[in-house]
Amino acid sequence: MARPKGYAGWKPQAATEAVIDQVRQVLREYQNYLPLTVRQIFYRLVGQYDYDKTEKAYARLCEYLVRARRAQMIKFEDIRDDGTVHTEYLKYQGVADFWESVRSNAEHYRRDKLANQPVFIELWCEAAGMVPQMERVANPYSIPVYSTGGFSSLTVTHEIAERVLERDKPTVFLHVGDYDPSGESIFEAMTLDAKALALQRLYWRMDRNGAGGDELERVFPGGTLNLRGDLPDGLPDLRAIRVALTGEQVDDYNLPTAPPKASDTRSRNWVGDTCQAEAMAPDDLARIVDEAILDHIDQDLLDETNEAEVNEGRAIRRRVEDLIEEATGDDDE
Repeated sequence: MARPKGYAGWKPQAATEAVIDQVRQVLREYQNYLPLTVRQIFYRLVGQYDYDKTEKAYARLCEYLVRARRAQMIKFEDIRDDGTVHTEYLKYQGVADFWESVRSNAEHYRRDKLANQPVFIELWCEAAGMVPQMERVANPYSIPVYSTGGFSSLTVTHEIAERVLERDKPTVFLHVGDYDPSGESIFEAMTLDAKALALQRLYWRMDRNGAGGDELERVFPGGTLNLRGDLPDGLPDLRAIRVALTGEQVDDYNLPTAPPKASDTRSRNWVGDTCQAEAMAPDDLARIVDEAILDHIDQDLLDETNEAEVNEGRAIRRRVEDLIEEATGDDDE
């Protein structure tokens, strides 16, 4: 039987209808954290409704949700897929549309909350589908959110290193990923590679700028890099912190676990079971990430920036309305 295309009616069996109802209840419970990934919904069903915790059951749920969304039983926007990557160019339908865009920008004026902070913070999430949830937590602090989507490419780590070099203050790298051999390896590999690239890039710049052997020896004694140790003063500072998922969190929140994959060669040195970050309830994860962010935020400086944002936004909106009135008045003459 051919798979349906576009919107398609669906009359599921009673048992399947019961699962769809449970999904709706999960979406209602976590409506403040939408969209959820299918994996997050799966773990909520496992924990709350004794849904089978097997990959076969997960695949079955994926199929249910595809059919339910095509049948408009569940909103498309409530569930996050990896989706597509696209570019869009700034354009207007005319002068009136331009001024409306200016007004909208004024209404949404935001100060960069990290500009006056002692550190710059990046939040990284292994699962691309969880990025919107992480953005909701990070946005009040102007923290950018990135997704590794598994082991990152050299391009990604190089971009991290270049950003670290461009900043005149330390970069704090907060990471959310699975508690398993791959998740741990992703975190360590990304941070060590980015740190090495940043330091070696600085070394290269110094060498090209005519730095002598004594200076290079001072920076990198013996020409070696101890990426896990303390770095000499004046070098790019990248502080990597594993926010979630940790073994302690798996125990504290009684999260469902599974044996490490035998096909993963990194499992040979892994002790205990594994757990996916999406197994943690969205509200618990949001709270943990928020607390990790606040550990690195100067609250007094943040309060000052928020107050300036309110006052500046008010002044900008008044000025924009004056400009729009002048512009539209000239058009009417």
